[in-house]
Amino acid sequence: MSHCIGLLSIAAKFSLLVFLLSAVFLCSSLSDRNPEFALTKTEESDLKEENGKESVTEDDADAEDLEVFYPTNWWQTVHPVPGPFHQAGRKCLDGDKLLFKSIFILGQAIPAGLHVRLNLQTGEKEAKLPDSTNEKSDMKDQKKRKRLDKVDIDSNSFTSQELKEALAKLKENEKTKSTMEANLEDVRKRFRPIEELKAEFERLNMRIETDYEIMVKLINKFNSSDSMLDEKIAALYDLEYYVHQVDNAKDFLSLGGLQLMINALNSTEAVMKEHAAFVLGAALSSNPKVQIEAIEGGALQKLLVILATEQPLAVKKKALFALSSMLRHFPYAQQQFLKLGGLQVLRNLFKEKGMEALYVRVVTLLYDLIMEKMLLEGAQNNEDQMEEKVQQYSQVKLVPAVVEQGWCAIVSNLLALPEHDTREKVLKTVSVLMAFCKDRYRGDQHLNITLSMLRSEYEELAAEEQREGDKDGYFKELLGSINTIIQELR
Repeated sequence: MSHCIGLLSIAAKFSLLVFLLSAVFLCSSLSDRNPEFALTKTEESDLKEENGKESVTEDDADAEDLEVFYPTNWWQTVHPVPGPFHQAGRKCLDGDKLLFKSIFILGQAIPAGLHVRLNLQTGEKEAKLPDSTNEKSDMKDQKKRKRLDKVDIDSNSFTSQELKEALAKLKENEKTKSTMEANLEDVRKRFRPIEELKAEFERLNMRIETDYEIMVKLINKFNSSDSMLDEKIAALYDLEYYVHQVDNAKDFLSLGGLQLMINALNSTEAVMKEHAAFVLGAALSSNPKVQIEAIEGGALQKLLVILATEQPLAVKKKALFALSSMLRHFPYAQQQFLKLGGLQVLRNLFKEKGMEALYVRVVTLLYDLIMEKMLLEGAQNNEDQMEEKVQQYSQVKLVPAVVEQGWCAIVSNLLALPEHDTREKVLKTVSVLMAFCKDRYRGDQHLNITLSMLRSEYEELAAEEQREGDKDGYFKELLGSINTIIQELR
């Protein structure tokens, strides 16, 4: 078989050589003919006839030149021409150049891209379309090239500065992205997931107790005979926190806790009386309903007993706190306080040793009670004021009792104390009592000397304040109060 293929190849080469020699000889013989038989370049306009129809050229008339192979997915034979070769020659003169065109076909015209093989059994040439996998691969490559063409950037359309700015923005975006990721990670570390929080809140809600329920437990703990003293004190300490609220104090009253505190004032344990008075004072503060129940329950008498008898300073301090909470804004309690000799009880505190811490508290209480009545009387024509309350205050003879029991001198003597805060409160009380104690103050030589010394001291302090830039300072205000009292005593 290979021997036959070799012979065919030698025959084809020989035929080609004969064809070329014949063509050269033909051209040489044609060149000797007259010029009208020579092949010349034909213009498009020369190919048309007079009636407008186009003439047929030699190439168009040759059917074998136009025979085309139509491929399929199966192998097909590529048909050869009838003879060893087909030739046509044409000699054209284009200017000084000799154009020679020779066309020969050894078989059908095969489109590019086909698969071609030589069938060794039949000796025929065969061709077919490429495989579908290759077509798909070619289509993928073509799509890929199109995508690349779309994103292709013409570097000549951007300046170097624009490219630098684009690169800087890219780096900045990367930096921002990394920063955001770091922040997100930090948030994840610092905060728990919402699902975990919801679960924990659900667990907490199951264990939440109302203030009412807590007070019930604390009262039961305090009233239980099985509780130790320290446990009862701890219960009282917690109760004081809750009864500060008005609604809790009313619940405390309905639970019987107020009467328990009043009874605890009779305890033989000083610490028990101290914390019971503390809880009582917190519940009475600005709560009229509890104030009424407390005075009807005998709290006023028991508080005065504690203040009048020998008790530790801590116990008397809490009892005075409870007494002040009961008397403020409660004219009926103030009237009962005067009837029970409350002013005399407070006056005796100034005679006891070690009670200096209570002096300012007592003076402050008197000042508040006097000012409370004065303010109400000054606004008695106001439609918003209750007529009944005005009548109740009119029955409270507090100032006459203060003057009669010698409180004018007791208050003025406190100006000798060194604390500026104490002096301030005493000066306010002296100013309030000035209308009732003026004659006594004018004849008090010790008071006049004290006022002169205080004026000199506060003049220096006020001047120092002014040098520091504080024109309306604390010491200037105290100096003004002293000057007012001195002016009224002249």
